[in-house]
Amino acid sequence: MDRRQFCKTSFAASLVVGTPFLAGCGRRAETEASIPAISLDGAEIELSNAAIQELSESLTGPMILSGHPDYDRARTIWNGMHDKRPALIVQAANSRDVSHAVSFARDNNLLLAVRGGGHSWPGKSVCDGGLMLNLSHMDQVTADRETQRALAQGGALLNALDTKSLEQGMVTTAGVVSHTGVGGYTLGGGFGRLNRKYGLTVDNVLGAEIVTADGEIRRISADQEADLFWAIRGGGGNFGVVTEFEYQLHPFDRNVLSGSIVWPLENARDVLEFYAEAAAAYSDEMYVGPIMARNPELGDVIVMDVVYNGDPTEGEKELAALRAVATPVVDGVKMQDYMFMQTMNDAAFGHGIRSYAKNGMVKEWSQGLVDALLDAYDPRVFLANHVAGGAVKRVGETDTAFTHRNAEIMLVFASGWADAEMDDEYIAATRAFYKAIEPYMGGYYDNIDFDGDEAAGNYGPAYERLARIKGQYDPGNLFRLNSNIEPAV
Repeated sequence: MDRRQFCKTSFAASLVVGTPFLAGCGRRAETEASIPAISLDGAEIELSNAAIQELSESLTGPMILSGHPDYDRARTIWNGMHDKRPALIVQAANSRDVSHAVSFARDNNLLLAVRGGGHSWPGKSVCDGGLMLNLSHMDQVTADRETQRALAQGGALLNALDTKSLEQGMVTTAGVVSHTGVGGYTLGGGFGRLNRKYGLTVDNVLGAEIVTADGEIRRISADQEADLFWAIRGGGGNFGVVTEFEYQLHPFDRNVLSGSIVWPLENARDVLEFYAEAAAAYSDEMYVGPIMARNPELGDVIVMDVVYNGDPTEGEKELAALRAVATPVVDGVKMQDYMFMQTMNDAAFGHGIRSYAKNGMVKEWSQGLVDALLDAYDPRVFLANHVAGGAVKRVGETDTAFTHRNAEIMLVFASGWADAEMDDEYIAATRAFYKAIEPYMGGYYDNIDFDGDEAAGNYGPAYERLARIKGQYDPGNLFRLNSNIEPAV
Protein backbone atom coordinates (compact mmCIF):
# COMPACT_ATOMS: atom_id res chain seq x y z
CA MET A 1 0.00 0.00 0.00
CA ASP A 2 1.46 3.41 -0.94
CA ARG A 3 1.86 6.14 1.69
CA ARG A 4 -1.07 8.27 0.44
CA GLN A 5 -3.50 5.36 0.50
CA PHE A 6 -2.16 4.32 3.92
CA CYS A 7 -2.81 7.80 5.27
CA LYS A 8 -6.37 7.80 3.94
CA THR A 9 -7.01 4.37 5.42
CA SER A 10 -5.61 5.53 8.77
CA PHE A 11 -7.93 8.57 8.61
CA ALA A 12 -10.98 6.36 8.15
CA ALA A 13 -9.88 4.01 10.91
CA SER A 14 -9.36 6.90 13.31
CA LEU A 15 -12.96 8.00 12.86
CA VAL A 16 -14.12 4.51 13.75
CA VAL A 17 -11.86 3.62 16.66
CA GLY A 18 -10.93 7.08 17.91
CA THR A 19 -7.14 6.80 17.48
CA PRO A 20 -5.16 9.79 16.20
CA PHE A 21 -3.87 10.08 12.64
CA LEU A 22 -0.22 9.35 12.18
CA ALA A 23 1.64 12.68 12.05
CA GLY A 24 3.26 11.65 8.78
CA CYS A 25 -0.08 11.77 7.00
CA GLY A 26 -0.07 15.55 7.31
CA ARG A 27 -3.31 15.55 9.28
CA ARG A 28 -4.60 15.18 12.81
CA ALA A 29 -7.47 13.04 14.01
CA GLU A 30 -10.53 14.35 15.71
CA THR A 31 -12.35 11.91 17.97
CA GLU A 32 -15.43 14.13 17.88
CA ALA A 33 -17.84 14.02 14.96
CA SER A 34 -16.97 17.60 13.95
CA ILE A 35 -14.65 20.53 14.57
CA PRO A 36 -15.67 24.14 15.32
CA ALA A 37 -15.18 26.76 12.64
CA ILE A 38 -16.23 30.27 11.60
CA SER A 39 -18.58 31.06 8.74
CA LEU A 40 -18.27 33.83 6.16
CA ASP A 41 -20.43 36.12 8.27
CA GLY A 42 -18.57 35.34 11.51
CA ALA A 43 -21.03 32.83 12.98
CA GLU A 44 -19.86 29.70 14.78
CA ILE A 45 -20.39 26.55 12.73
CA GLU A 46 -19.30 22.91 12.80
CA LEU A 47 -17.39 21.02 10.10
CA SER A 48 -18.10 17.31 10.06
CA ASN A 49 -15.20 14.90 10.03
CA ALA A 50 -16.85 13.17 7.09
CA ALA A 51 -16.64 16.39 5.05
CA ILE A 52 -13.05 16.97 6.16
CA GLN A 53 -12.15 13.42 5.18
CA GLU A 54 -13.70 13.89 1.75
CA LEU A 55 -11.70 17.08 1.20
CA SER A 56 -8.52 15.40 2.43
CA GLU A 57 -8.90 12.52 0.00
CA SER A 58 -9.34 14.90 -2.93
CA LEU A 59 -6.01 16.65 -2.32
CA THR A 60 -2.51 16.00 -3.57
CA GLY A 61 -0.98 18.25 -0.92
CA PRO A 62 -1.52 17.84 2.82
CA MET A 63 -4.36 19.14 4.93
CA ILE A 64 -3.16 20.35 8.32
CA LEU A 65 -5.23 20.73 11.48
CA SER A 66 -4.40 22.10 14.90
CA GLY A 67 -2.11 19.73 16.78
CA HIS A 68 -0.14 18.69 13.73
CA PRO A 69 3.62 19.47 14.00
CA ASP A 70 3.44 21.63 10.84
CA TYR A 71 0.39 23.62 11.93
CA ASP A 72 2.23 26.60 13.43
CA ARG A 73 4.64 26.83 10.51
CA ALA A 74 1.83 26.71 7.97
CA ARG A 75 -0.35 29.34 9.67
CA THR A 76 2.45 31.83 10.38
CA ILE A 77 2.74 34.83 8.10
CA TRP A 78 5.37 37.55 7.77
CA ASN A 79 3.94 40.17 10.15
CA GLY A 80 4.27 39.01 13.76
CA MET A 81 1.24 41.13 14.69
CA HIS A 82 -1.05 38.41 13.39
CA ASP A 83 -1.33 35.22 15.44
CA LYS A 84 -4.46 33.55 14.09
CA ARG A 85 -5.56 29.93 14.19
CA PRO A 86 -7.43 28.55 11.18
CA ALA A 87 -9.70 25.55 11.68
CA LEU A 88 -7.85 23.81 8.85
CA ILE A 89 -5.06 24.57 6.40
CA VAL A 90 -4.82 23.23 2.87
CA GLN A 91 -1.23 23.19 1.66
CA ALA A 92 -2.03 23.21 -2.04
CA ALA A 93 0.24 21.34 -4.44
CA ASN A 94 -1.53 22.32 -7.66
CA SER A 95 -4.51 24.14 -9.12
CA ARG A 96 -6.80 21.17 -8.54
CA ASP A 97 -6.06 21.35 -4.81
CA VAL A 98 -6.95 25.04 -4.91
CA SER A 99 -10.20 24.23 -6.69
CA HIS A 100 -11.14 21.58 -4.12
CA ALA A 101 -10.36 23.92 -1.21
CA VAL A 102 -12.32 26.82 -2.70
CA SER A 103 -15.30 24.57 -3.38
CA PHE A 104 -15.16 23.19 0.17
CA ALA A 105 -15.15 26.69 1.67
CA ARG A 106 -18.03 27.78 -0.57
CA ASP A 107 -20.16 24.69 0.06
CA ASN A 108 -19.66 24.95 3.83
CA ASN A 109 -20.05 28.74 4.02
CA LEU A 110 -16.58 28.76 5.58
CA LEU A 111 -14.38 31.83 6.04
CA LEU A 112 -11.49 31.60 3.54
CA ALA A 113 -8.03 33.19 3.69
CA VAL A 114 -5.57 32.85 0.82
CA ARG A 115 -1.84 32.88 1.57
CA GLY A 116 0.64 33.39 -1.24
CA GLY A 117 3.94 34.68 0.10
CA GLY A 118 2.34 35.45 3.49
CA HIS A 119 3.30 39.14 3.23
CA SER A 120 -0.14 40.64 3.78
CA TRP A 121 0.78 43.56 6.02
CA PRO A 122 -2.72 43.80 7.55
CA GLY A 123 -2.85 40.02 8.01
CA LYS A 124 -5.59 39.09 5.56
CA SER A 125 -3.80 35.91 4.41
CA VAL A 126 -4.68 34.09 7.65
CA CYS A 127 -7.87 33.86 9.68
CA ASP A 128 -9.27 32.52 12.94
CA GLY A 129 -11.54 29.53 12.57
CA GLY A 130 -11.67 29.43 8.79
CA LEU A 131 -9.85 27.65 6.01
CA MET A 132 -6.36 28.92 5.19
CA LEU A 133 -5.42 28.09 1.61
CA ASN A 134 -1.62 28.06 1.66
CA LEU A 135 0.05 28.35 -1.76
CA SER A 136 3.65 28.42 -0.53
CA HIS A 137 4.46 25.05 -2.11
CA MET A 138 3.29 26.37 -5.49
CA ASP A 139 6.38 28.53 -5.91
CA GLN A 140 7.90 27.74 -9.30
CA VAL A 141 9.07 30.46 -11.72
CA THR A 142 10.33 30.06 -15.28
CA ALA A 143 11.61 32.74 -17.66
CA ASP A 144 12.13 32.55 -21.42
CA ARG A 145 14.39 35.01 -23.23
CA GLU A 146 12.99 34.09 -26.65
CA THR A 147 9.37 34.82 -25.82
CA GLN A 148 10.22 37.51 -23.26
CA ARG A 149 7.79 35.91 -20.84
CA ALA A 150 7.94 34.68 -17.25
CA LEU A 151 5.52 32.27 -15.60
CA ALA A 152 5.19 32.40 -11.81
CA GLN A 153 2.97 30.23 -9.64
CA GLY A 154 0.75 31.95 -7.11
CA GLY A 155 2.96 31.09 -4.13
CA ALA A 156 6.24 32.24 -5.70
CA LEU A 157 8.32 35.03 -4.20
CA LEU A 158 9.59 38.15 -5.93
CA ASN A 159 13.18 37.00 -5.39
CA ALA A 160 12.54 34.02 -7.64
CA LEU A 161 10.85 36.19 -10.28
CA ASP A 162 13.80 38.58 -10.34
CA THR A 163 16.41 35.83 -10.20
CA LYS A 164 14.98 33.67 -12.97
CA SER A 165 14.36 36.68 -15.22
CA LEU A 166 17.82 38.17 -14.69
CA GLU A 167 19.41 34.83 -15.55
CA GLN A 168 17.90 35.35 -19.01
CA GLY A 169 19.06 38.97 -19.24
CA MET A 170 15.50 40.15 -18.69
CA VAL A 171 13.40 41.80 -15.98
CA THR A 172 9.92 42.99 -15.12
CA THR A 173 8.72 45.41 -12.46
CA ALA A 174 8.94 43.76 -9.04
CA GLY A 175 8.70 45.09 -5.49
CA VAL A 176 11.26 46.30 -2.98
CA VAL A 177 11.35 43.41 -0.46
CA SER A 178 12.34 40.20 -2.18
CA HIS A 179 10.60 37.76 0.18
CA THR A 180 7.20 39.26 -0.76
CA GLY A 181 4.89 36.91 -2.66
CA VAL A 182 4.03 37.62 -6.28
CA GLY A 183 0.31 37.01 -5.68
CA GLY A 184 -1.01 39.75 -3.43
CA TYR A 185 1.71 42.11 -4.66
CA THR A 186 0.68 41.78 -8.30
CA LEU A 187 -3.08 41.78 -7.72
CA GLY A 188 -2.84 45.06 -5.82
CA GLY A 189 -1.01 46.92 -8.59
CA GLY A 190 2.68 46.31 -8.05
CA PHE A 191 5.02 49.25 -7.44
CA GLY A 192 8.73 48.69 -7.99
CA ARG A 193 12.02 50.40 -8.79
CA LEU A 194 11.52 50.01 -12.53
CA ASN A 195 7.90 51.10 -12.81
CA ARG A 196 8.69 54.54 -14.23
CA LYS A 197 10.26 52.78 -17.22
CA TYR A 198 8.13 49.63 -17.57
CA GLY A 199 4.91 50.49 -15.74
CA LEU A 200 3.36 48.82 -12.70
CA THR A 201 3.50 45.06 -12.41
CA VAL A 202 -0.15 44.85 -13.49
CA ASP A 203 0.82 46.63 -16.69
CA ASN A 204 3.15 43.71 -17.39
CA VAL A 205 0.68 40.89 -16.70
CA LEU A 206 -0.22 39.17 -19.98
CA GLY A 207 -2.38 36.38 -18.62
CA ALA A 208 -3.19 34.31 -15.57
CA GLU A 209 -4.66 31.05 -14.38
CA ILE A 210 -7.30 31.67 -11.72
CA VAL A 211 -9.65 29.55 -9.63
CA THR A 212 -12.94 31.36 -9.18
CA ALA A 213 -15.55 30.89 -6.46
CA ASP A 214 -17.36 28.19 -8.45
CA GLY A 215 -14.18 26.07 -8.32
CA GLU A 216 -13.50 26.49 -12.06
CA ILE A 217 -9.88 26.72 -13.20
CA ARG A 218 -9.80 29.44 -15.83
CA ARG A 219 -7.13 30.78 -18.15
CA ILE A 220 -7.67 34.49 -18.66
CA SER A 221 -6.09 37.23 -20.76
CA ALA A 222 -7.09 40.24 -22.83
CA ASP A 223 -8.67 37.76 -25.26
CA GLN A 224 -10.15 35.28 -22.74
CA GLU A 225 -12.66 36.50 -20.15
CA ALA A 226 -11.36 40.02 -20.62
CA ASP A 227 -13.48 41.55 -17.84
CA LEU A 228 -12.05 39.19 -15.25
CA PHE A 229 -8.53 39.80 -16.58
CA TRP A 230 -9.11 43.55 -16.26
CA ALA A 231 -10.37 43.16 -12.69
CA ILE A 232 -7.41 41.19 -11.32
CA ARG A 233 -5.02 43.90 -12.48
CA GLY A 234 -5.50 46.14 -9.45
CA GLY A 235 -8.69 44.74 -7.93
CA GLY A 236 -6.85 42.57 -5.41
CA GLY A 237 -7.88 39.08 -4.40
CA ASN A 238 -11.60 39.76 -4.78
CA PHE A 239 -12.17 37.54 -7.80
CA GLY A 240 -10.43 34.25 -7.11
CA VAL A 241 -7.13 32.56 -6.39
CA VAL A 242 -4.51 33.21 -9.06
CA THR A 243 -2.43 30.05 -9.39
CA GLU A 244 -0.16 31.33 -12.17
CA PHE A 245 0.81 34.72 -13.59
CA GLU A 246 2.30 35.37 -17.02
CA TYR A 247 4.54 38.44 -17.10
CA GLN A 248 6.05 40.53 -19.89
CA LEU A 249 9.85 40.67 -19.59
CA HIS A 250 12.18 43.41 -20.85
CA PRO A 251 15.85 43.21 -21.88
CA PHE A 252 17.92 44.49 -18.97
CA ASP A 253 21.55 44.90 -17.92
CA ARG A 254 21.58 43.90 -14.27
CA ASN A 255 24.64 46.08 -13.59
CA VAL A 256 22.92 49.42 -12.98
CA LEU A 257 23.69 52.80 -11.46
CA SER A 258 22.03 52.46 -8.08
CA GLY A 259 22.36 52.87 -4.32
CA SER A 260 21.48 55.29 -1.53
CA ILE A 261 22.48 58.86 -0.73
CA VAL A 262 22.22 59.74 2.97
CA TRP A 263 22.19 63.15 4.66
CA PRO A 264 21.73 64.13 8.33
CA LEU A 265 18.15 65.07 9.13
CA GLU A 266 19.16 68.72 9.50
CA ASN A 267 19.55 68.76 5.71
CA ALA A 268 16.06 67.35 5.18
CA ARG A 269 14.40 70.66 4.31
CA ASP A 270 16.92 71.48 1.61
CA VAL A 271 16.75 67.95 0.19
CA LEU A 272 12.95 67.74 0.21
CA GLU A 273 12.45 71.22 -1.21
CA PHE A 274 14.85 70.43 -4.04
CA TYR A 275 13.13 67.11 -4.70
CA ALA A 276 9.70 68.75 -4.71
CA GLU A 277 10.88 70.99 -7.55
CA ALA A 278 12.91 68.41 -9.48
CA ALA A 279 10.92 65.16 -9.20
CA ALA A 280 8.44 65.81 -12.00
CA ALA A 281 11.27 66.50 -14.48
CA TYR A 282 13.23 63.27 -13.91
CA SER A 283 13.44 60.92 -16.86
CA ASP A 284 11.59 57.61 -16.94
CA GLU A 285 14.93 55.90 -16.35
CA MET A 286 15.41 57.65 -13.00
CA TYR A 287 13.79 56.20 -9.89
CA VAL A 288 14.57 58.31 -6.82
CA GLY A 289 12.49 58.88 -3.71
CA PRO A 290 12.90 60.12 -0.11
CA ILE A 291 13.09 58.13 3.11
CA MET A 292 13.17 59.56 6.63
CA ALA A 293 14.23 57.26 9.44
CA ARG A 294 16.47 56.73 12.45
CA ASN A 295 19.62 54.83 11.51
CA PRO A 296 21.29 52.89 14.36
CA GLU A 297 24.70 54.24 13.38
CA LEU A 298 23.98 57.63 11.81
CA GLY A 299 21.01 58.83 13.83
CA ASP A 300 18.06 60.56 12.17
CA VAL A 301 18.62 60.83 8.43
CA ILE A 302 17.02 61.57 5.11
CA VAL A 303 17.83 59.10 2.37
CA MET A 304 17.32 59.02 -1.38
CA ASP A 305 17.23 55.54 -2.90
CA VAL A 306 18.29 55.61 -6.53
CA VAL A 307 18.01 53.22 -9.49
CA TYR A 308 18.88 54.55 -12.94
CA ASN A 309 17.77 52.18 -15.68
CA GLY A 310 19.79 53.55 -18.59
CA ASP A 311 23.15 54.94 -19.68
CA PRO A 312 25.03 55.55 -16.41
CA THR A 313 26.69 58.65 -17.82
CA GLU A 314 23.29 60.23 -18.29
CA GLY A 315 22.25 59.04 -14.86
CA GLU A 316 25.21 60.75 -13.23
CA LYS A 317 24.23 63.99 -14.96
CA GLU A 318 20.65 63.74 -13.64
CA LEU A 319 21.88 63.08 -10.11
CA ALA A 320 24.44 65.88 -9.99
CA ALA A 321 22.07 68.60 -8.76
CA LEU A 322 20.62 66.38 -6.03
CA ARG A 323 24.07 65.46 -4.79
CA ALA A 324 24.99 69.15 -4.64
CA VAL A 325 22.10 70.16 -2.39
CA ALA A 326 24.04 69.27 0.77
CA THR A 327 27.04 67.17 1.72
CA PRO A 328 25.94 63.55 2.23
CA VAL A 329 27.32 61.38 5.00
CA VAL A 330 27.02 58.39 2.68
CA ASP A 331 26.89 58.28 -1.11
CA GLY A 332 26.50 54.66 -2.14
CA VAL A 333 25.28 55.26 -5.69
CA LYS A 334 27.52 53.32 -8.06
CA MET A 335 27.41 50.65 -10.73
CA GLN A 336 26.28 47.46 -8.99
CA ASP A 337 24.09 44.41 -9.38
CA TYR A 338 20.38 45.23 -9.42
CA MET A 339 19.74 42.50 -6.85
CA PHE A 340 21.69 44.49 -4.27
CA MET A 341 18.88 47.04 -4.28
CA GLN A 342 16.18 44.40 -4.59
CA THR A 343 17.34 42.63 -1.42
CA MET A 344 18.69 45.52 0.65
CA ASN A 345 15.45 45.85 2.68
CA ASP A 346 14.99 42.14 3.32
CA ALA A 347 16.58 42.11 6.77
CA ALA A 348 14.93 45.32 7.98
CA PHE A 349 11.57 43.86 6.95
CA GLY A 350 12.39 40.38 8.20
CA HIS A 351 9.87 37.73 9.15
CA GLY A 352 8.40 37.88 12.64
CA ILE A 353 8.61 41.59 13.37
CA ARG A 354 5.46 43.26 14.65
CA SER A 355 4.58 45.98 12.17
CA TYR A 356 1.89 48.48 11.30
CA ALA A 357 1.55 50.68 8.21
CA LYS A 358 -0.50 53.45 6.65
CA ASN A 359 -0.06 55.03 3.24
CA GLY A 360 -1.40 57.62 0.85
CA MET A 361 -1.06 58.82 -2.74
CA VAL A 362 0.51 62.22 -3.44
CA LYS A 363 -0.53 63.91 -6.69
CA GLU A 364 1.99 66.72 -6.41
CA TRP A 365 4.68 67.99 -4.09
CA SER A 366 4.02 71.28 -2.33
CA GLN A 367 5.69 73.45 0.26
CA GLY A 368 2.93 72.54 2.68
CA LEU A 369 3.68 68.85 2.27
CA VAL A 370 7.39 69.42 2.88
CA ASP A 371 6.65 71.46 6.00
CA ALA A 372 4.23 68.85 7.32
CA LEU A 373 6.70 66.00 6.82
CA LEU A 374 9.37 67.84 8.77
CA ASP A 375 7.03 68.99 11.54
CA ALA A 376 5.43 65.55 12.04
CA TYR A 377 8.56 63.40 11.74
CA ASP A 378 8.75 60.75 14.48
CA PRO A 379 11.84 58.54 14.73
CA ARG A 380 9.66 55.59 15.73
CA VAL A 381 8.08 55.69 12.27
CA PHE A 382 9.84 54.81 9.03
CA LEU A 383 8.76 57.12 6.20
CA ALA A 384 9.19 55.18 2.96
CA ASN A 385 7.83 55.63 -0.53
CA HIS A 386 6.95 54.08 -3.86
CA VAL A 387 7.74 56.46 -6.71
CA ALA A 388 5.24 56.60 -9.57
CA GLY A 389 4.99 58.91 -12.58
CA GLY A 390 6.61 58.12 -15.91
CA ALA A 391 5.11 55.05 -17.57
CA VAL A 392 2.72 54.56 -14.64
CA LYS A 393 0.95 57.82 -15.48
CA ARG A 394 0.69 57.10 -19.17
CA VAL A 395 -1.77 54.23 -18.65
CA GLY A 396 -5.39 55.32 -18.70
CA GLU A 397 -7.14 55.67 -15.34
CA THR A 398 -9.51 52.79 -16.05
CA ASP A 399 -7.40 50.75 -18.49
CA THR A 400 -6.73 48.48 -15.50
CA ALA A 401 -8.50 48.26 -12.16
CA PHE A 402 -5.66 50.23 -10.54
CA THR A 403 -6.90 53.81 -10.71
CA HIS A 404 -4.24 55.85 -8.85
CA ARG A 405 -2.42 56.69 -12.07
CA ASN A 406 -2.21 60.41 -11.32
CA ALA A 407 -0.01 59.98 -8.24
CA GLU A 408 3.60 61.13 -8.36
CA ILE A 409 4.53 59.13 -5.29
CA MET A 410 3.00 56.96 -2.59
CA LEU A 411 4.15 57.75 0.95
CA VAL A 412 4.29 54.84 3.40
CA PHE A 413 4.28 55.32 7.17
CA ALA A 414 5.50 52.14 8.87
CA SER A 415 6.75 51.07 12.25
CA GLY A 416 8.26 47.86 13.53
CA TRP A 417 8.91 46.53 17.03
CA ALA A 418 9.49 43.29 18.90
CA ASP A 419 7.24 43.19 21.97
CA ALA A 420 3.44 43.00 22.04
CA GLU A 421 3.27 45.45 24.92
CA MET A 422 4.61 48.12 22.54
CA ASP A 423 1.72 47.69 20.07
CA ASP A 424 -0.38 50.63 21.22
CA GLU A 425 2.56 53.05 21.32
CA TYR A 426 3.85 52.33 17.83
CA ILE A 427 0.45 52.08 16.18
CA ALA A 428 -0.50 55.45 17.69
CA ALA A 429 2.77 57.02 16.52
CA THR A 430 2.26 55.74 12.98
CA ARG A 431 -1.32 56.98 12.85
CA ALA A 432 -0.30 60.40 14.14
CA PHE A 433 2.39 60.86 11.48
CA TYR A 434 -0.01 59.72 8.78
CA LYS A 435 -2.79 61.98 10.08
CA ALA A 436 -0.55 65.02 9.83
CA ILE A 437 0.17 64.29 6.16
CA GLU A 438 -3.31 63.06 5.21
CA PRO A 439 -4.48 66.46 3.88
CA TYR A 440 -1.82 66.25 1.16
CA MET A 441 -2.76 62.76 -0.01
CA GLY A 442 -5.71 61.14 -1.75
CA GLY A 443 -6.39 57.41 -1.98
CA TYR A 444 -4.29 54.56 -0.67
CA TYR A 445 -2.58 51.33 -1.73
CA ASP A 446 -4.72 48.36 -0.68
CA ASN A 447 -1.83 45.95 -0.12
CA ILE A 448 -0.33 48.00 2.69
CA ASP A 449 -3.01 49.89 4.57
CA PHE A 450 -4.41 48.36 7.77
CA ASP A 451 -7.47 50.53 8.09
CA GLY A 452 -8.55 51.13 4.52
CA ASP A 453 -12.24 50.22 4.46
CA GLU A 454 -13.53 52.67 1.85
CA ALA A 455 -13.13 50.38 -1.12
CA ALA A 456 -15.76 52.16 -3.22
CA GLY A 457 -14.08 55.52 -2.86
CA ASN A 458 -10.58 54.15 -3.24
CA TYR A 459 -11.32 52.28 -6.47
CA GLY A 460 -12.99 55.43 -7.77
CA PRO A 461 -14.24 55.23 -11.36
CA ALA A 462 -13.39 51.51 -11.55
CA TYR A 463 -15.62 50.47 -8.65
CA GLU A 464 -18.93 50.06 -10.47
CA ARG A 465 -17.38 47.77 -13.08
CA LEU A 466 -15.47 45.86 -10.39
CA ALA A 467 -18.70 45.30 -8.43
CA ARG A 468 -20.43 43.94 -11.53
CA ILE A 469 -17.57 41.53 -12.22
CA LYS A 470 -17.52 40.53 -8.56
CA GLY A 471 -21.23 39.77 -8.80
CA GLN A 472 -20.60 37.57 -11.83
CA TYR A 473 -17.67 35.56 -10.50
CA ASP A 474 -18.13 35.70 -6.71
CA PRO A 475 -21.77 36.51 -5.95
CA GLY A 476 -21.48 35.09 -2.42
CA ASN A 477 -18.41 37.20 -1.61
CA LEU A 478 -16.34 34.15 -0.70
CA PHE A 479 -13.17 36.15 -1.36
CA ARG A 480 -13.74 38.84 1.23
CA LEU A 481 -10.49 38.97 3.20
CA ASN A 482 -9.08 41.86 1.14
CA SER A 483 -9.98 45.45 0.35
CA ASN A 484 -13.42 44.08 -0.26
CA ILE A 485 -15.66 44.84 -3.20
CA GLU A 486 -19.29 44.06 -2.53
CA PRO A 487 -20.78 42.02 -5.40
CA ALA A 488 -23.40 43.88 -7.39
CA VAL A 489 -26.77 42.16 -7.31
